Amino acid sequence: MATYADSHVDTHLLDIARWPDLAPIRASVQGRVETAVARRLFTAAVGRLPVSVRFPDGRVVGTGGPTMTVLDEDSFFRRLGSGKLIGFGESYMAGDWEAEDLGGFLTVLAAQMASLVPEPLQRLRALVVARHPASERNIEANTQRNIARHYDLSNDMFATFLDETMTYSSALFAEEPTTGSTARADLAEAQRRKIDRLLDQAGVGAGTRVLEIGTGWGELCIRAAERGATVTSVTLSEEQKSLAEERIAAAGHSDAVTVELKDYRAVEGEYDAVLSVEMIEAVGYEFWPTYFETIDRLLAPGGKAAIQAITMPHDRMLATRSTYTWVNKYIFPGGFLPSVEAIEQVTRDHTSLRVGDRLSMGHHYAETLRLWDQAFLAAHDRVHQLGFDSVFDRMWHFYLEYSRAGFASGYIDVNQITLQRKAEER
Repeated sequence: MATYADSHVDTHLLDIARWPDLAPIRASVQGRVETAVARRLFTAAVGRLPVSVRFPDGRVVGTGGPTMTVLDEDSFFRRLGSGKLIGFGESYMAGDWEAEDLGGFLTVLAAQMASLVPEPLQRLRALVVARHPASERNIEANTQRNIARHYDLSNDMFATFLDETMTYSSALFAEEPTTGSTARADLAEAQRRKIDRLLDQAGVGAGTRVLEIGTGWGELCIRAAERGATVTSVTLSEEQKSLAEERIAAAGHSDAVTVELKDYRAVEGEYDAVLSVEMIEAVGYEFWPTYFETIDRLLAPGGKAAIQAITMPHDRMLATRSTYTWVNKYIFPGGFLPSVEAIEQVTRDHTSLRVGDRLSMGHHYAETLRLWDQAFLAAHDRVHQLGFDSVFDRMWHFYLEYSRAGFASGYIDVNQITLQRKAEER
């Protein structure tokens, strides 16, 4: 079971220069009010859930289930009061609380996400939650910096938990998985299965001109080239471009594949197939029309596009589209998840493309994330050798398990979606 039971962070030893927002919060009149409100709301919310929240004085709140152990009650509620949703994640990074089964605990919360805060208070959401900073808006001047903050962390760090294909998106297992039903050895084959299905949906074969938006570390390029396709792939990550080109060359496909450091909006040409795997999440709500208009513009007559997209329910998408979250702040600046309905609406209103085949595979992502987190925890020493500290450990563990909880609970999903022009539908 994934756990950081022995990794409590001493806030007096925190590298505040590296993690400035984890500094202890000073008391103030406003802070005391926020803390009191956070204490009441949190206690009331978890009190009706199938969890057990244990406090230092021995109190246990909840109806029983996955356990959260609060180690520093004052600090936890100060951070929660001050930072709201962001503060909950920061309190874990700072070591204010632990959970032996972090994913299991977060899954319970994710399943009740829409009702954790009383409905009358949800109407005040816009007044209390943080808003996206203008510096992270996904205009072309900002996008490469946003991408670099995540994907340029370190190729070697990503290699500690990804499989041999270096594929950083949901796998597709041979059978519908349940928690713990697959072994690490199954992951690489499941990643290839995912890619092959997308290539099949887009009709990629010998002579196909392929555009990939979002290179990753090159596995889709390699598998498309193995089919006889010629591939242009664009990325904004210098680290990914470098390793992708190495892997493509090692596979013997440099003549068939070109990787360019370029924003998708700047791509020109005509392609028989356009593929994009879990890249729309980094586009930003206001730029979804541009993203699909670009695919429409670049797709040759008779061509198809196949994308893999993490999605959320439409009502939650509308409620949270202006909310700046812990994931935005620490993991994916500028990111936001669409709904399937939003994809259908944007393509209908702004392009000649229409959604055709769609495969929902959220449980496959939950299992993919479980395997990633298991490998990341096992690589603790290697991660530290690469220059990352214990706060990064906790941040990344929280991110992987937080994401797994979303898919395991059904709060979010991942879909493979095939797009083709309306006049060309069969």
